[in-house]
Amino acid sequence: MTVLTDTSGKEVLAALSAARTSRGGGASGLALTLVVVAETDAVDSATSSACVAAQAHPCRLIMVTRESPTDANYRLDAEICVDGRLGTGETVILRMHGRLALHAESITLPLLAPDVPVVAWWQGVPPEKIARDPLGVFADRRVTDCSQHPDPLTALHQRAQDYRPGDTDITWTRTTSWRSLLADAFDTIDAQPASIEVHAPVGNASAALLAGWLQSRLGVVVRCGLPADDEPEISGVTVTLHDGSTLTLKRESPNSVVVQQTGGAAQQLPLDQPSVCDALAEELRHLDPDQPYAAALQTATGVAVAGADYSAAARIHEWHDPELSAPAS
Repeated sequence: MTVLTDTSGKEVLAALSAARTSRGGGASGLALTLVVVAETDAVDSATSSACVAAQAHPCRLIMVTRESPTDANYRLDAEICVDGRLGTGETVILRMHGRLALHAESITLPLLAPDVPVVAWWQGVPPEKIARDPLGVFADRRVTDCSQHPDPLTALHQRAQDYRPGDTDITWTRTTSWRSLLADAFDTIDAQPASIEVHAPVGNASAALLAGWLQSRLGVVVRCGLPADDEPEISGVTVTLHDGSTLTLKRESPNSVVVQQTGGAAQQLPLDQPSVCDALAEELRHLDPDQPYAAALQTATGVAVAGADYSAAARIHEWHDPELSAPAS
């Protein structure tokens, strides 16, 4: 572990090169660069999650925290770890203080691993507009988490209004197991669905996206309703078919779902509820634009999603100075 205090981007790059050299290797073998934008008080948890996810994807991990961007006094502190306590691979933690935080790309860009994709993950509350953050503009894939917002559905609308191909959200990743179970269940029925209800608390972003996915795929209005036991997550899905029968998926335990069709035997199946690091690892496996997510997001929010047909151009940085937009004292 190399610790640099009140340093510069040039010194950080030199220290990373020296650490790689001492290990006896270069940047070859890296599959991607993962840039994590973390809250100052969540660096340890974000680093742990990112390191676990990175175990399946050899990458250079760059952790960025930005504090007091309106402060005229600026400073850069850094930690470089290669094959150390943070696991195998290369990890750089950048702590940016003051107005240096508004120019995070000037420090981060030279540290990117050459000739590999870049994934950016906002560990905390997602940005209102990704184009205002240069760390999102140069990324090929951008991962947010609307569940970290005080109002997840408002954050979901922001993601729809701001969407470009390459964006995705952890709340969408959390629906993967439900979508897989539903797809398998529909393979066993012939009748067309007449109505569908997703059982989940009001305001659950994952439930809204699951409902949007079902509606965009089946052309049936899907509504979200409160579960009987007021569970905090999705607790089930009820599909009413045109022949009067029903198909139900009900969460039996945190890790299992009972699937049953009218007149058929109940079948208990496993339900994978991924942790943050598991969800992030899944997103690192898919670096192409996620068209099903775009369609689900558009249907769930009612916002016309730009670039859902891949027509949108690449993001262009929009300069935003929080000091200029702050209310006068």
